[in-house]
Amino acid sequence: MTSSDRSQAVDVNRTYEVRTYGCQMNVHDSERLSGLLEDAGYVRAPKDADGDADVVVFNTCAVRENADNRLYGNLGRLAPMKSKRPGMQIAVGGCLAQKDRDTIVEKAPWVDVVFGTHNIGKLPVLLERARVQEEAQVEIAESLEAFPSTLPTRRESAYAAWVSISVGCNNTCTFCIVPALRGKEKDRRSGDILAEIEALVGEGVSEITLLGQNVNAYGSDIGDREAFSKLLRACGRIEGLERVRFTSPHPRDFTDDVIAAMAETPNVMPQLHMPLQSGSDPILKAMRRSYRQDRFLGIIEKVRAAMPDAAISTDIIVGFPGETEEDFEQTMHVVREARFTGAFTFQYSKRPGTPAATMEGQIPKEVVQERYMRLSALQEEISWDENKKQVGRTLELMVAEGEGRKDGATHRLSGRAPDSRLVHFTKPDVDVRPGDVVTVEITYAAPHHLLAEGAVLNVRRTRAGDAWEKRNAEAAAKPAGVMLGLPKIGAPAPLPVAAGSGCGCD
Repeated sequence: MTSSDRSQAVDVNRTYEVRTYGCQMNVHDSERLSGLLEDAGYVRAPKDADGDADVVVFNTCAVRENADNRLYGNLGRLAPMKSKRPGMQIAVGGCLAQKDRDTIVEKAPWVDVVFGTHNIGKLPVLLERARVQEEAQVEIAESLEAFPSTLPTRRESAYAAWVSISVGCNNTCTFCIVPALRGKEKDRRSGDILAEIEALVGEGVSEITLLGQNVNAYGSDIGDREAFSKLLRACGRIEGLERVRFTSPHPRDFTDDVIAAMAETPNVMPQLHMPLQSGSDPILKAMRRSYRQDRFLGIIEKVRAAMPDAAISTDIIVGFPGETEEDFEQTMHVVREARFTGAFTFQYSKRPGTPAATMEGQIPKEVVQERYMRLSALQEEISWDENKKQVGRTLELMVAEGEGRKDGATHRLSGRAPDSRLVHFTKPDVDVRPGDVVTVEITYAAPHHLLAEGAVLNVRRTRAGDAWEKRNAEAAAKPAGVMLGLPKIGAPAPLPVAAGSGCGCD
């Protein structure tokens, strides 16, 4: 079926809304779901539609204990809306759909489609089948049918893009259910990855984020332990690609050749988000993490030796079953030693279906909360101290969209430094677009952002800015109801502002 045929399969101006929960993999999958629906003739509902669309898709996450309650609560709020809107359809996909399958339709019989993490490409067909047969369609594939990057994609950003290099995970961390839902790791061919990046650059993209559940294990399919470092170096040879990032790596696979590739490839940014999870060796063992405190701190030391200005962030779980006060103090020790620019700290919550959920030694909520507050206070202090070191530096920022919530009131714009720090800067007299690059001097530091209060030193208009301008001009010319703007949920905001994995499971 051609795109033209598919577009005739739905009524003109039939609208859709995709609601995304969880990690960057889900965000990128939602871009594909949007691309599939638009390829089938649907148009995006206004961002304030709040369920007032012909098709509402939930792309779910299953790594939190209350994930199902959140889903069913949202589905319940849509039930009366659907009863008043003939032809409205509701679809549920993602990790929770992969896990719960028929349970979703049993608890919410007004749902029309349930699909899993391995068959997102079937959504338009399943919607049509549900419409014709007038009954719910539940289709969960047990293994990947096709690498999702072959599907149509509606990118949320004109100047930055996710690029998946693998799906699935071969680890067996006791707190994580992702491998059971996304399957074993499957790598893409490097040639396909580079071809996608070159095509994106041709469209005006200047920053890409390589994405994988365990991104630096890339190459395990073919037994090449240096495949990831080779891929980074290959990205450095793509003309017009200004910034390369990746998330999230695993300390087990963080080898010296990766550090060398980062340091020696100019467009690979001096930024690293590497989950710690715990600083205690006994807890790391209970988590089935394949490294220990010395190994983690050794990686940090090597990264800083190769890239002194690198910004390093992490994920930490507080209150894992069996965690003693001494175990927690070991985590605090690593935080003091590593001096992370940011840390996403999670209070342990049971993931149904994981070994940790039934372990002895579950920590009382009040103890977990008290430790969490201590850790957060320590990291806040370190983040502020590390940001203060940036005052007086001259930095090149890629202008961002939607990251400065107060920019309108303060007459500022926002951008990302090479190390991913968020910087709010004085709006220059000349026109500056998202994707353009400005040079500024940092004048003030807060724990989670920097300010450049003086005049902008230089403005460099870019092809990425051109792409943003073209996209918004095309959006303005579209009929009402078609949204081609850049809602911030989908733009791959560099870490550490966006959560590391969204689930702390890397």
